[in-house]
Formats: sequence, structure tokens, C-alpha cells
Amino acid sequence: LFSSTFAVSCQQAKRRKDAAGNQIRPGGKRAKGRISKQKEKETGGRGQSLLTQVLDKGRFLRLGGTTTLNPGKNIELRCKGASIGWSYPSYLNTYNDSRLSVKQSDKYSQLILTSPSAADTGDYSCWVILCDGSDCHKDPDQSSSSYIYFTDKDNLFVPSAFHFEIVYLRPDKPAVVPCRVTSPQAKVSLHMEVPPAEISGNGTQVKYDPTRGFVLQSPGPDHQGVFYCKAVTKGTPQISTKFQLLYVEVPSGPPFVNVEASHEFVRGGATINITCTVMGEPDVDVSFSWSYPGQGQRPVDVQDSKRLVNRGVGRTTLISQSVITVVDMETIDFGKYTCKAKNLNGETLVATNIVSG
Repeated sequence: LFSSTFAVSCQQAKRRKDAAGNQIRPGGKRAKGRISKQKEKETGGRGQSLLTQVLDKGRFLRLGGTTTLNPGKNIELRCKGASIGWSYPSYLNTYNDSRLSVKQSDKYSQLILTSPSAADTGDYSCWVILCDGSDCHKDPDQSSSSYIYFTDKDNLFVPSAFHFEIVYLRPDKPAVVPCRVTSPQAKVSLHMEVPPAEISGNGTQVKYDPTRGFVLQSPGPDHQGVFYCKAVTKGTPQISTKFQLLYVEVPSGPPFVNVEASHEFVRGGATINITCTVMGEPDVDVSFSWSYPGQGQRPVDVQDSKRLVNRGVGRTTLISQSVITVVDMETIDFGKYTCKAKNLNGETLVATNIVSG
């Protein structure tokens, strides 16, 4: 466990800001070592943070890498720029949370989160958006980020929507047991439920990051089982959600696809099913699409499904399938049926030829 350091620089007493967040010096005096506007534009987010928190009475606080706040009190963040993008804990988007609002003005963008709770703990980032006509992109040199802890003594762990989570272990990349905390000062340990054992988190293979959880650098079959985390500050220890760690031995990459027809030779008037199957990683989603001879002219039925399969010794695979069904085959229906399977790593096309016979 390591503690976070607050990199927060406060506004000087003689300095004030206007409503847009621009710094103004009284009396119009030139400050020593002042950076020219051109130089400031060039350095962007490298030399200073674009991200500020609005405090009481119009005061502003530049945010550093980490910030600790109390839950319950509304928070307002501002990011300087005429066109600003934001990122924040993803569940706020997933559940279309009405507590969150983002507004863009001429000189800055404003993010307001009302009644924040321990669940809102996470990374809050903003960046300048540069546009050339209709082509817009994030400016990597003008961006700011702060990991905000909403510390709650009754919720040392960031609450989860699930009471039991699955973590898939793969031999080709690290795995994370996501027991994040709401206080960087919390001491956290990892425990196996059966047989009862504490897993050391201070070595090179297992490390704890309060913004992520326990990171297993080289997971293997021996890391399988039911785990939980324990956190303590000054009071009673608290227990996290339970995690089921499952080992999978499927390499990352485009889908490996198999296509099979119920009949290779089909007579007119018959019904045919063509099944497209992908075996892959349990947490990598697969989408399907079809092209076929009578497309746009003949009705077909397409059904997609997925299921987890235990392949022994705790290895788990996700089987995704798409089945296209053609009823009452006509001349136009004979020919090549192509299935396209796509995941985050790429796409694969396979085809089979349906012949009249």
C-alpha cells in the first residue's frame, strides 16, 4: 500500500479571478517571470493544470494528481477553453445520472456534481478540443486530470453495483481485483476465502493501487478462487465485495470463427439453419453481421446467443453464436452465406456455400 500525495497549489492572497477563471493582478502591474500568451499557449497543460475547483466566495483551487473531498457537498469543476471534453466515472453515464451536468461557455467548461457520494470516487479529466473544419481531436498537450476521493468512513471501499464480481485471469496480461478505496490512507489487504489465506500485496507480482485495486502481474491457474479485500483506517475493518477469479487460456486477437450449415445440399421449399460460432475471452464481446444471396428481398431470422463454458481445471470460455434461418428456400436463396464476427481486436469473415440438391 502506498499513500497518495496531494499536488494542490493554492491561489495567492493578492490574486483574484474573474468569472471565467482568468487570473488578474491588481493595479495592472506586470508580474516577474510572467509567461507570454504565446508561450502559455505552447505549454498548455504541461506546465499548469487546466482543471480547477470552484470554492466558496468565488475562490478557485487548481487540482493536482489527487484530491480528497467530503461526500454530500456539491462540487463544481472548471476547465479553461472554448471547447472542452470531459471524462469522469463511467457509471455516471451508464445510469444517465441527473446529478451530473456539463455546460460550455465562451471561455471555460463547467462540470457540476450534486450530492457526491463514495461511489463517485474516480478520475475526473478535461482537455482542449481542437477542430480543423469538421475534424476534431483531443489536444494531448492541453489536458488535466485529478483522481478525486470522496472519503466516507462508512464506505472505505468504492461501492459496486454487484455483490459478487467475476475477474478473468489471462496469461498474457495483468489482472485487477477492483477493490478501490475512498481514502488513500486506508490500509488494504487481499484474502482468499477457501482455504483462508492472506495474499501479500507488497511484492513485485501483487501490488495494491488505491485507484485500481490489487494488480496481479502474471496471473495463473493457482490464482483462481473466491477473494475479498479488507480495509482499515482508524476504526473497524471493512470487507469488500467478493470476487470470483477465473483463469482463461484464450489468446487475445480477432475472433476465431467457425460456420456450419444444417445441410450442405438443400431442396426448394426446405428450411436451413447456418450457425456462426466464436470461442473467445469471457469479457470480450463479439458482434455478428450477415450477408446472403437474398438480402433485402427475402425474409430471414437471425438469433444471437452466448454462454460460458467450463473447459476443465477452472478454465472458462465464452461461446458466442449467431444463427441465420431461411424458411421455404427459393432459387434466390442459394449461394454464399458470409458471417462477419467482430471484437475489440479485429474482425473475421467466414462463408459457406448453400447448393440446390
